[in-house]
Amino acid sequence: MSADFRPTASWQHLRRRAELLRRLRALFDDRGFLEVETPILSADTVVDRHLDPFRTTVDRSMAPQAVHAAREHHSVSHGPGDHATSYDGEPRTLWLQTSPEFAMKRMLAAGARAIYQVARVFRLGEQGPLHNPEFTMVEWYRAGDDMDRGMQLTSDLAEAMLDRGPARRVAYAEAFIEHVGLDPHTCEPEALAAKARQLGVDAPASLCPRDRDGWLDLLLVDRVQPHLGREQPVLLYDYPAGQAALARVRDDDPPVAERFELYVDGIELANGYHELLDAAELRARNERVNAERAADGKPALPDESRLLAAMEAGLPASTGVALGFDRLVMVATGAASLSKVMAFPIDRA
Repeated sequence: MSADFRPTASWQHLRRRAELLRRLRALFDDRGFLEVETPILSADTVVDRHLDPFRTTVDRSMAPQAVHAAREHHSVSHGPGDHATSYDGEPRTLWLQTSPEFAMKRMLAAGARAIYQVARVFRLGEQGPLHNPEFTMVEWYRAGDDMDRGMQLTSDLAEAMLDRGPARRVAYAEAFIEHVGLDPHTCEPEALAAKARQLGVDAPASLCPRDRDGWLDLLLVDRVQPHLGREQPVLLYDYPAGQAALARVRDDDPPVAERFELYVDGIELANGYHELLDAAELRARNERVNAERAADGKPALPDESRLLAAMEAGLPASTGVALGFDRLVMVATGAASLSKVMAFPIDRA
């Protein structure tokens, strides 16, 4: 008889997971954060070169009277004043969210001050010891925070959850120079490719020789990341400007992205931004990312969104952080893979 109906995680790890979730909620509650929920299915999605969302199509051909009939058949009461949605006969594309980022920033623009969410998120094609297509993300934003305050809160959370002391701050350039031997803010892609060959780092055939950020990512993951957070958590900060995503770019010489990541035992746990506020700049970045996706053979993602409308209305200055909760539990328990700390990974879903 097959036993694959059983969870892959032990009850000991599942109890620890629940305890860590209680501790996390208490930490945010003590700091005055409001827990929120936002849609998993949305017409908007984060536009990222490397993140591929699951897509679904909603059939909008059902007539309004049919919706009413379906509700009456199932005896569902939606309260006074409820009306069926008007459909125009065209299917509507929706995306399973890779992050609740867009919706939470819309809440900030609407007046939220400090919010967090424990969300189920989805990323196509991600499976392995540190990846599952469906996972739990903890994301938080606090209006008025600059990058320093955002890093401090992330350090506080890591210290409270893992009991391994506060996070040490290390500049991206400092770590890259130490472990790779090149300045990531000034070196050319040819120098990065030559260094990868010298260090015996295998590059995928699809990596373009002129893709500077691709070579930086490859060397970071292979040569830098394994050293980070071994003795205490590490916050790697001030990323190359080309890797800003939705972070601000600070006008240093050379410019740097006000972005940081939390590492423990060589594993990336969280990614934070001093948030971009300029809607025109986000439109330009979306256009550039979709061009990169096209070059990679990937479909374009929606470059217009309600987030852009929120930014145009006035998004307050803030820092936001997304943390992989399953990885946090993995580090806290010493588990070797995510399957040991989640009940039903994709193979048993």
